[in-house]
Amino acid sequence: MIENGIDAEHLNPPWNKGKLLGQKRPLKFKEIWGIRIRLELSGKTRDLAMFNLTIDSKLRGCDLMNLKVKDISHGTMIQSRAIIIQKKTSKPVQFEITEETRKSLRDWIGQKRLISNDFLFPIRVVPNRPLTTRQYARIVDQWVTSVGLDVCDYGTHTMRRTKPTLIYRRTHDLRAVQLLLGHSKLDSTVRYLGVELDDALALAEQTDV
Repeated sequence: MIENGIDAEHLNPPWNKGKLLGQKRPLKFKEIWGIRIRLELSGKTRDLAMFNLTIDSKLRGCDLMNLKVKDISHGTMIQSRAIIIQKKTSKPVQFEITEETRKSLRDWIGQKRLISNDFLFPIRVVPNRPLTTRQYARIVDQWVTSVGLDVCDYGTHTMRRTKPTLIYRRTHDLRAVQLLLGHSKLDSTVRYLGVELDDALALAEQTDV
């Protein structure tokens, strides 16, 4: 909400500040494709681009919503990889943008006629401002309920955890997942993946170079 030109989200503390919340589950392959198909069939170009980029980038909501067109493109060409500075850690993180995601981003940017310095996901009623993280959270709720999932178990952290969890299950490479998430500490990655610390440390030792 905008009050006197100031985003009220930045005046009030987050609803979950200081609360201990259950860990949000990652999506499974069938759930990812279920959401994609529903967004495609309903013609939700913005949501499809946002969903695809969310899964690929593994970014926190604050970083995702603050992306500008120039962060993921060179001129009219969507990059296959991008790098941003994370707001929480002030450290860079790199992510891949798959071909399917690049196509959905091209469709969205073209439809909205966005230019280089525009926010990638702008708010409709206020010029040159991105969607808020609260708005993003409501959009995520719509995605997960569309495939019959409970919003108590799934949320914005679901989007961040999904691809790293799939990669970890396939490779057991904890160091790689740590880099993909931009975590500075291994235990942060362990918490995100929900693996046992002893097992995680053993795997990390095996992947030392």
